[in-house]
Amino acid sequence: MFNLKNKKLIPLLVIVALLVFLSVSIIILRTPILAVTQQPFSLVAFLQREFGGMLFYHHNLVENERLNKELEFLRYKLNALNEIYLENIRLKKTLSFKQKSSLRVIAARVIARPADNWSSGLVIDKGSSQGIRKGLAVATFLGLAGRVVETTPSTAKVMLLNDPNLGVSALVQRSRQEGLVCGTLGANLIMKYLPDDADIKLQDVIVSSGLNETYPKGLLIGRVVDIGRDFSGLSQYALVKPAVELSNIEEVLVIIP
Repeated sequence: MFNLKNKKLIPLLVIVALLVFLSVSIIILRTPILAVTQQPFSLVAFLQREFGGMLFYHHNLVENERLNKELEFLRYKLNALNEIYLENIRLKKTLSFKQKSSLRVIAARVIARPADNWSSGLVIDKGSSQGIRKGLAVATFLGLAGRVVETTPSTAKVMLLNDPNLGVSALVQRSRQEGLVCGTLGANLIMKYLPDDADIKLQDVIVSSGLNETYPKGLLIGRVVDIGRDFSGLSQYALVKPAVELSNIEEVLVIIP
């Protein structure tokens, strides 16, 4: 009886042993099996990604070129709008000067600078046909800039204050001390013929004296930035920073007596 029962248990024990073996095997072999089964999926994903990149490369390239062109266009528009904005500010100040001043003036734009006199001359877009003639004073809303030295029917050549050939009778606004302001081809002008005891100080305002019919009285020329003595020691001179940035003029006012 006992032997018979033992014989019937043998298949059951074998099945249990196989199940235990399979369970242990699955646990042991799970990582290698997963690694093996994942490789085809990784390969498929890699191929899909590379194929997609190749497929859309041309599309992306074209799109990138389009966006770059659009960006350049927007930059151009922004720059153009900025130029219009700055020009509008200058023109408003010029118009304000024209309205507040008792002087008769003709507004003109700078269109060129002479090749032989680049730093101290310019050409404007108004000439004798508009009433401009040689010798007239030229200013901006900031102050005196120079005078007309040559005209054509449609243009005029202007000599700027920093030209050594130009001299303006001037005075110290505070003390009324007179002198002659001349160009130096540098950043500053020089006020000459100041007596040894001249009442002049740093930051004094220099204006036209009106002794010369070319330049009306009271036009702002600049401010004193340095004072010195000439070689003889008998007189003084003053360096004057012009009120007008002579190298950046874009619009002018020609003063009509």
